[in-house]
Amino acid sequence: MVAMVLYAAIIVPVLCSLYMFHRRRCCKHPLLRDYPILGMLPTVLFNLWRLHDFFTEGLIKHGGSGDLKGPWFTNMNYFVTCDSRNVQHMLCKNFDNYVKGHDFREIFEPFGDGFIAADYETWKYIRTLLHSLMNQPRFKAFIDQTVQKKILTSLLPMFDHAQQLGRMVNLQDVFLRFTFDNICLTTVGHDPKCLSIDFPVVAVEKAFRMSDKSIFYRHTVPNSVWKLQKWLQIGQEKKMTEASKTIDEFIYSFITSKRKELRKCTKEEMKEVPLDLLSLWMTEEGGCEHNDKFIRDFAFNFIVAGRGSMASTLTWFFWLVIKHPLVEAKILEEIKDHFKTNEKKNDEYGHGFDDLKQSVSGEVLGMEEVKKLVYLHGALCEALRLFPPIPIERKQAVKVDILPSGHRVNGNTMIMFSLYAMGRCEETWGKDCLEFKPERWISEKGEIVKVASYKFIAFNAGPRSCLGKDLALLQMKMVAASMLWSYRFQMAEGHVASPSHSFGLSMKNGLKVRIMKRDL
Repeated sequence: MVAMVLYAAIIVPVLCSLYMFHRRRCCKHPLLRDYPILGMLPTVLFNLWRLHDFFTEGLIKHGGSGDLKGPWFTNMNYFVTCDSRNVQHMLCKNFDNYVKGHDFREIFEPFGDGFIAADYETWKYIRTLLHSLMNQPRFKAFIDQTVQKKILTSLLPMFDHAQQLGRMVNLQDVFLRFTFDNICLTTVGHDPKCLSIDFPVVAVEKAFRMSDKSIFYRHTVPNSVWKLQKWLQIGQEKKMTEASKTIDEFIYSFITSKRKELRKCTKEEMKEVPLDLLSLWMTEEGGCEHNDKFIRDFAFNFIVAGRGSMASTLTWFFWLVIKHPLVEAKILEEIKDHFKTNEKKNDEYGHGFDDLKQSVSGEVLGMEEVKKLVYLHGALCEALRLFPPIPIERKQAVKVDILPSGHRVNGNTMIMFSLYAMGRCEETWGKDCLEFKPERWISEKGEIVKVASYKFIAFNAGPRSCLGKDLALLQMKMVAASMLWSYRFQMAEGHVASPSHSFGLSMKNGLKVRIMKRDL
């Protein structure tokens, strides 16, 4: 017995030393302190309350890149970077070597084979079709009309009601509801009416929020943990299963009904079908040949892409504008200089549209009008730079590569880009990179400054750049302009803005404000 204890006392330290030596060789550029057994996890957990800022500080300290190692015997090991040269190399110059990968598709299982999680030929095929559909003039006109009508029938009446009652409003919740209604109208042609004065609980919208939380949870634990929970149907995975069922029932019901409607349509009637993406997709040549699963994945991806990102951006934008009254004043002056009443709205929506306009306080600028609002555009880009809706992107290397920073990545290496840190790099944005300055986006001629996508990466870069970038910015400008023109917003006393622990960069505890009519 004594001999066994002595043997263990000698062998265990030797094995630990050998493993530590091996780990140090594998982790040549540690981003954080590496603890025995637990890896860098303790440091991450200790700074969880300010995780994005903490990683930004660490990346800047280590030259923009480093290794992040999880607990021993887990696969939670990443190469993390905010170096724009590396980003350009991986997303643009050597695009084919960096894919979403199998692990990504497992974690993002609800996305199926949609454009967010797909790779290779599947992704190329979907992107080609999506590019064709989104460039159709009638689809853009449909979005323009849909957003204007939603602002007038839901957003402004809700603010009027809250203002009259003197109620505090959570702007983040408002934007999540507004964008969900809007993206559902755009995608499946149905308004779930999440945004109304009574703030109803809508099952499918609640399911999408739960899906977001579940995907974030899968990022925080080893794969074996969440897979076991999924098999046992317990904890967060049970909630994920229930949410996915609700979402699938919602989307498949519209696929079924639209197929039935389209089968009855003549060629002439086909020209009059609704302009939502699902209808456009099915009426494209070969569109009806896609199976229901393919169309479901497309719809799910489009809803997720259009819902959370716009809501996140608008929330942080209004927080920044409330904190910077001079910026707000400049936006209002610009709107005043370019504002024109659009008499065509009555023709588009019928005679009832004028009555509707008189029943709410406020005006809505259309897409063509908000294109003139350069300063507002700059302010939104600043919000996106400082608070990108997706703060971290991940990729997987296919084979060995040497990055411009000099770091070597092996095949199957998991890579994380910190978009949050990239917006705070002095090398790209200057010593005032932490300041909210819309002027940095405006040239001396008063035109919008174009910044390379691999530096301003809120809409991704390279072949996977967001196809809906321009439409998204126009919609957000329409919402922001109509709200700022009609109301003043006062932040709740003692409100502290900080990012929540979620897949997207939402605001912890929301953005609670008091609403007041604006006198112009």
